[in-house]
Amino acid sequence: MNVRDFYFDLPQELIAQDPLEDRSASRLLVLDKHTGEIEHRHFKDILDYLKKGDCLVINDTKVIPARLFGVKEGTEAKIEILLLKRRENDIWETLVKPGKKAKVGTVISFGEGLLKGTVIDVVEEGNRLIQFSYEGIFEEILDQLGQMPLPPYITHQLQDKNRYQTVYAKNEGSAAAPTAGLHFTKELLKKIQEKGVEIAHVTLHVGLGTFRPVKVDEIEAHHMHSEFYIVEEEEAKKVNDAKRNGGRIVCVGTTSCRTVESASTEDGILKAGSGWTEIFIYPGYHFKILDCLITNFHLPESTLIMLVSALAGRDHVLHAYEEAVRERYRFFSFGDAMFLTDRKDQGTVN
Repeated sequence: MNVRDFYFDLPQELIAQDPLEDRSASRLLVLDKHTGEIEHRHFKDILDYLKKGDCLVINDTKVIPARLFGVKEGTEAKIEILLLKRRENDIWETLVKPGKKAKVGTVISFGEGLLKGTVIDVVEEGNRLIQFSYEGIFEEILDQLGQMPLPPYITHQLQDKNRYQTVYAKNEGSAAAPTAGLHFTKELLKKIQEKGVEIAHVTLHVGLGTFRPVKVDEIEAHHMHSEFYIVEEEEAKKVNDAKRNGGRIVCVGTTSCRTVESASTEDGILKAGSGWTEIFIYPGYHFKILDCLITNFHLPESTLIMLVSALAGRDHVLHAYEEAVRERYRFFSFGDAMFLTDRKDQGTVN
């Protein structure tokens, strides 16, 4: 299967640069994964498509302000780093720009010495391992000095850090937000629960690999990035009970989808535990847990549009994307949403 099979033409002006004031006011394209039939709604209407007995799976990871700007001690050269993953205690794997100025032994000062980092190793893909030193609590210093690691296609400055967090974000560790969850408000989640829909929390710390392009022609040769996930016993039980009782498993975002599909057995039982997932979902994949998916509109030729195509079929998905472009939907992280479902097995639509 060729990467060009997942290309679509996207006008630059449809890339959303700012979040809407009202999270749930974004638009919602509802796609029947079997027939390709499309409906145009607003996100708060998701309530109409969920029914008692369903289980909504959300990723409660929290984005850290992982972008830091510092200077190289001794030269005053400016260096930008992005925290990717904590290896142990105060040692982080990072992306450094410009990398040529960050050789092993380089000391970088942030916030006039409030935080210092020493490059101790160069690892896969040129990433640097940096050991940090500071006085106080690392997370508090990071909150003071760091900026949100917005995707490269967002050029506007984010005025409120919380707008790149879901309202249920809890477990710190992501370098990017699980953006499908940005559409939910606490009020909407409460209404969903009142309808009899179970809400299960999982954690997957989103890495920057989610933005990396597929650099091979044949997608089967693509090596997927790894991300750390956690599924608690109580949350796995919610999913398994819903599945056993005939409810649908509705994942919020590709990260929740990758978590439950990674942590499940071949016969569709979600197992509690933690680990690293490198699962790459593309057409031909057989879903073990997920029934429906809430997601944003993704980049052309990305692993994310391939995942969506595995659920609803490439032709249906590309047709829906063409329709979204015609209807001037907003794309990517701060954009509008899709709901991939089966209309004959959904809640009552008003």
